[in-house]
Amino acid sequence: MIHCGKKLACAVLACVLIFTSILICSWKDPQLQNNITRKIFPQDQTASPAGELFRGKPAQNVITALKDNRTFIISPYFDDRESKVTRVIGIVHHEDVKQLYCWFCCQPDGTIYVSKAKIDVHSDRFGFPYGAADIVCLEPENCDPTQVSIHQSPHGNTDQLPRFEIRNRKAEAFSVDFTVCISAMFGNYNNVLQFIQSVEMYKILGVQKVVIYKNNCSHLMEKVLKFYMEEGTVEIIPWPISSHLKVSSKWRFTQDGTHIGYYGQITALNDCIYRNMRRSKFVVLSDADEIILPLKHPDWKTMMSSLQEENPETGVFLFENHIFPETVSTHVFNISSWNTVPGINILQHVHREPDRKDVINPKKMIIDPRKVIQTSVHSVLRAFGKSMNVPIDVALVYHCRVPLQGNLPRESLIRDTTLWRYNSSLIMNVNKVLKQTVL
Repeated sequence: MIHCGKKLACAVLACVLIFTSILICSWKDPQLQNNITRKIFPQDQTASPAGELFRGKPAQNVITALKDNRTFIISPYFDDRESKVTRVIGIVHHEDVKQLYCWFCCQPDGTIYVSKAKIDVHSDRFGFPYGAADIVCLEPENCDPTQVSIHQSPHGNTDQLPRFEIRNRKAEAFSVDFTVCISAMFGNYNNVLQFIQSVEMYKILGVQKVVIYKNNCSHLMEKVLKFYMEEGTVEIIPWPISSHLKVSSKWRFTQDGTHIGYYGQITALNDCIYRNMRRSKFVVLSDADEIILPLKHPDWKTMMSSLQEENPETGVFLFENHIFPETVSTHVFNISSWNTVPGINILQHVHREPDRKDVINPKKMIIDPRKVIQTSVHSVLRAFGKSMNVPIDVALVYHCRVPLQGNLPRESLIRDTTLWRYNSSLIMNVNKVLKQTVL
C-alpha cells in the first residue's frame, strides 16, 4: 500500500506506477501495448487500491461461469515454456467471446496489472458453438502472481469477480510415473465390473493415479469410486458441465440445439494434462473401457523406457484402438461371483475386429505432458516434441465395447488373448476390490 501526504500526489504517483507496470507486462506486443495505454488507462482514471483483486470471492467450483454466460473458466496454469504466461483452460462461445482480460495481483505490494488475453479456441470443435479454449495472458515482469481474475473489461469493480489460484507456479518432483485421465464419466455410468478391471489393469501396468472427470454415475459406482479414492488411486474432479451448457453425447454437432460435444471431453483432457504436468512423468489419455496393452514388454514403464530411448525427441506416443466386441464372448474365466456385478467381464472378450479398408483406426495416447500445449481426443493439436505411431506389434488399445462391424461372423474376428497374460493377478485384485465394495 502506498502512503502519500496529499491525495492528488498519491493519485498521480499511483497512476504512474500502474501505467508503468502494464507496459512491462505487455512490452513484447507493441499493438497490445498501444491498446493498453489508450483503453486501460485513460487520463482521468486513478490507480486501483493495492489488494483490490482479493476482494473477489475465491472460485469454489471446477467450472465457473463469467457474467456473460458465454465464458466458463476451469483453471489457470503458469506456463513458462515459451514465455512467462498464465494459461487459463476454459470453454467459450467461438463467435460471441472476442475480448477478455486477466487481472493479476502482484506480491508483495498488491499492485494490480491488467493484461489483455489472447483467446485461442481449439481447432477441434467439431461444429459445436462452444469449444475448449486457452485464455492466455502475458504476466508482468518481476511479478509472480498466485491468483488471477478474468473479466470482459479492463475497467470496473472487481469486488464480485471470482478469483482463481494459478496452478503449477512451483516446480515439483514427479510424485508418480503414470497418470490416466478419464473424461468424462456421464450417463449414470454403471459398468462397474469393467471399470474395476480397467483400474486394476492400469495398476498392474504401472499406473499410480487415475483422474476422473465425473458428471454422474450410479450409486453402486459411487461406492467403488469412494474405495479407490480412499486407497489413493483415484482422484475425482467434479464435472457439472450439464448445469451450464446443453451437452451432447455425440462428438459431432448435428444441428440439434446442443452447445458442446461429448460432455466437454476435450476441455477436461486439456485440464488434466496441465493439472498433472508437474507431478506425473507421463499422462495417459484414455477411456474407462480402454487399456493400452503392451505386447513386447511386461508393463508400461519398460515399454516407455524402450520407446523413449529409440525416439528421444518424441513427446507423444499414439496407440491404435482395436475393438473387442462385447457381443462375442468365450466361456473361459466365467467367474460365478462376478455374474451378479453389473458390467462387462473383459477376460471373456478376446476376439477383435479386423482392420477395415480405407478406415484409419483412431488412436489413444501416452504423452510427456511438458511437451504438449493443446490436445484433442485422438491426437495432439500443438506440441513441442514429435509424435509417433506405435506399431501394433509393440502395443495396441484393447477396447471392449459394442461392435463397429456387427455383421461379421465370429470366424472373421481375430483371436487375441494378450490380456490373459495378466489373468492371475487381475482376478486376484478384482476379487479383493469386489469383496470390499460390491459383494
